[in-house]
Amino acid sequence: MLVVGHRGASGSADENTRAAFELAEAMGADAIELDVRITLDEKLLVHHDPLPTVESDLEGLLTLDEALDTVSDRVLVNIDIKNGVFDGGFDPMMTVVALTVETLRRRGPTASKRWLVSSFSWASIEASRSLAPEIETAYLCYGLPLADARRVAAAGHSAAHPHVSTVTDELVDNCHSAGLAVNTYTCNDPVRITQLARMGVDGVCTDEPDTALSALGRSAESGGVNPRWAAWSGRPA
Repeated sequence: MLVVGHRGASGSADENTRAAFELAEAMGADAIELDVRITLDEKLLVHHDPLPTVESDLEGLLTLDEALDTVSDRVLVNIDIKNGVFDGGFDPMMTVVALTVETLRRRGPTASKRWLVSSFSWASIEASRSLAPEIETAYLCYGLPLADARRVAAAGHSAAHPHVSTVTDELVDNCHSAGLAVNTYTCNDPVRITQLARMGVDGVCTDEPDTALSALGRSAESGGVNPRWAAWSGRPA
C-alpha cells in the first residue's frame, strides 16, 4: 500500500510547505499530496483553504513548480485541484486545470507517471483527462457506490479517493471490480492503517508518514520509497 504524505508530513511540519514535503520524503513516504489554487493573476499556489484576498498574505506560499522541486523524482505527487463550487474561488473556465497540466508537462513526458491529478470537482478531472490523457486522474469523494465507481472508471479515471470513514471491504471490492485503485484520506491510526492494507486499499493519505510506514513494517532506514510500489497505475502485489 502506498503511503502518501497528506500536504506533506503535516503532522510534524506546517502543511503544504517545503519543510513538510521534504520531511515526508525523508520519512520514506512513497508520495506526497498537495493542494493547488489559482490566483487572480493566474499563478498556481499550493494552499488548501481559499486564498487570502490581501496580496501580502500570499507571501511565503509555494508555487506549484516550487512544491514539485522539493522532492526527488523517486516520489509520486498527487495534485488536488481546489476548484469546486463550495471550495471558494471556483474557476468555471478551468484555467487552473490547464495551467496545472502545463506545469506538469514542462517536466517532460518521462515524469508523467509520477503525477496524479485529483479533485472533488468532477468538471476539473474531466478537463484534465481531456487536456492530458497521459496524466492519471482520481475522483475525490466521501463514499462511492458501485454504480458511481463504474461511472468514474468508464470516464477514464484511474482511482477513487474516498474518506477513510467510508472504506469497507465492499467499497474496495466495488472499486477494484470497476478497475479503479482506492487511495483513502486521511488516516493516522496505525491499527486502521494495517486494516486498510489487509482490505486491499492501494494508498493511504496520512499526516504521519512515519507512523504509517511503521504500521506496515516499513521505514526510511529499511529502504524508504519502495520502487516496487512507486506507481499510481496498477496495484502492488
